[in-house]
Amino acid sequence: MLTIAGPRSSYCDGISRRSWLQIGGLALGGLALPQILRAEAESGVRNPAKGIIMVLLPGGPTHLDTFDLKPDAPAEIRGEFRPIATNVPGIEICELMPRLAGMADKLALVRSLVGFRDDHNTHWCSTGWESHPPMDSSPVVPGFPPGDWPSLGSVLSRKFGPRVAGMPPCVDLTPIDPDARFILRTPPGQSGYLGAAHAGFEAQAVDRRNITLNGVSLDRLSDRRALLASFDGFRRQVDAEGSTDGIEEFHRQAFEVLTSRRLAEALDLSREDAAVRSRYGLDRAFPSERQGKTLLDQFLLARRVIEAGARCVTLAFCRWPFGRMLKGDYNWDWHKDLFNEARGALPLFDLGLSALVEDLDERGLLKDIAIVAWGEFGRTPKINQNAGRDHWPKVAGALVAGGGLRCGQVLGSTTRWGEEPQTRPVHFRDVFAALYHRLGIDVATTQFTDLAGRPQYLVGDHRPLPELLG
Repeated sequence: MLTIAGPRSSYCDGISRRSWLQIGGLALGGLALPQILRAEAESGVRNPAKGIIMVLLPGGPTHLDTFDLKPDAPAEIRGEFRPIATNVPGIEICELMPRLAGMADKLALVRSLVGFRDDHNTHWCSTGWESHPPMDSSPVVPGFPPGDWPSLGSVLSRKFGPRVAGMPPCVDLTPIDPDARFILRTPPGQSGYLGAAHAGFEAQAVDRRNITLNGVSLDRLSDRRALLASFDGFRRQVDAEGSTDGIEEFHRQAFEVLTSRRLAEALDLSREDAAVRSRYGLDRAFPSERQGKTLLDQFLLARRVIEAGARCVTLAFCRWPFGRMLKGDYNWDWHKDLFNEARGALPLFDLGLSALVEDLDERGLLKDIAIVAWGEFGRTPKINQNAGRDHWPKVAGALVAGGGLRCGQVLGSTTRWGEEPQTRPVHFRDVFAALYHRLGIDVATTQFTDLAGRPQYLVGDHRPLPELLG
């Protein structure tokens, strides 16, 4: 997409941003989501869901200590936490997530998710496919089409285009520093065979995955000649590299972003009401976290960006900072000291995700915005000698909400000790199919052409989960 270099600055919450986000100021074309919904209601038209927020939990969250506890299991499987009742009779989740427990009627839990590989790779979480080219520390998995699979956000970009001018259809909020990308392996908004024009806008990008307008700084945006010269230079560069796919779309989107306040204002948390910031925990101290920082702002940013008109927003959540645990950073790969890690991470996840669901609901947007939260696999039933759980690709869990999906239920179950599905195995492409269906895409008929000219279905022969569609 587009990056414009600028000096660093900090907001009052201590989150460092780049001032290139302060772009635009010339136009505010298009309606935001609330206005779109209001216009539809007045006309009597009712369309499918309008967007999706995907919450990635990289590292492989433990299903047995979050949404599928086994209180009757031996201690070496049961662990240290106990389940608590939710506001839906018969559904229990971990005691560290009381806020989510209080809104279980707005959530659907999948306890029998399958299709994973033993690989730290969120490729299948963002694209729906486990096959992929070789990636950093990940082996090649044959079966991918030329160009690789597109992410869900890129599919929405290709199918529907921007909802409003100045707002990219797919926006990625995840960190892209090397340590973070080592855990993610692939950009959550990757465009695959759909071409670079449909790649997610990386809000924290500093590299060539976004268009960098060399020689154009924030204070020179008013100089149209410099701007056009920079675009022309970029065109010559990609022509020389032989990669011209989507360049016209690049130009169009770049100009729209440059001439609109929409994205910049959505990413500016200082514009948010203090009471809303408080709901997301942005007004309180977290002394037990490193430097007192958290990534809770990502949930509020996701709501603001989706409300401003994006079709898909992705974020990666864990404790701050997000990166390799071997370097002392955080993710969900809890091979050791799992229960202390969970005591730090799960209350933050509970706070951020519950605030997002509650906020969307109060704004009348929850039925129109789907949410999915998941990671790349589950964890071993048996606790290891380091008080952790190891990789377990046989089964995992997920949480979905909103988007007109049928909530207040649990899909599937696992065996006595949580080793594998006992009832209703759910492949993650089944979840993708349900999300696509709610977003207005028929997976049985929709095809796009890969780089070899071959048509590709979005999820193969998988179909939407009838339990979620109601």
